[in-house]
Amino acid sequence: MPARPQLTRPDDAATAAAMGHAMNALTALLVALGEGSHQFDIVAERTNDTIVTADLSLSVRASPLRVKHTEEGYLRFFALLTFALEYSTIRRAVLVATTADEPFPRACGWTVRDGWLHPMDRRELQEAVIPCPDVAAPLHLAYDAPELPQIHDTDEESPRG
Repeated sequence: MPARPQLTRPDDAATAAAMGHAMNALTALLVALGEGSHQFDIVAERTNDTIVTADLSLSVRASPLRVKHTEEGYLRFFALLTFALEYSTIRRAVLVATTADEPFPRACGWTVRDGWLHPMDRRELQEAVIPCPDVAAPLHLAYDAPELPQIHDTDEESPRG
């Protein structure tokens, strides 16, 4: 059985730029989705053929933002989003946002490519969130994900473009 290829560590400047992009992406997601209880799930295929996942639950209201995860859970999600946006160690990644509304949760998703989140259409996402037979899961109403404005750094340009 051949060994998995090793990951090449991105340089510090690329990682720092990607961290800024991840913060901008998370902010854009929260603004686009608005108030409500949101579950974010990210799945990434790394360049060494491993699959990595992370999730984060946030509740956005007129009162302060509430995070329903441990610090470790938030950091895991943020790190995976950062490296997906940096993309030297990630081959493919998808982020799905589910908003808990009555009577059914709503879901939309984005593919991560070229350092940003690109909206998935409703049909593509629906295939991903339809529960399998014999699985008791809530029905999700899939919708086309909103376009997220990309905030460009004005002080410095990312080493990856």
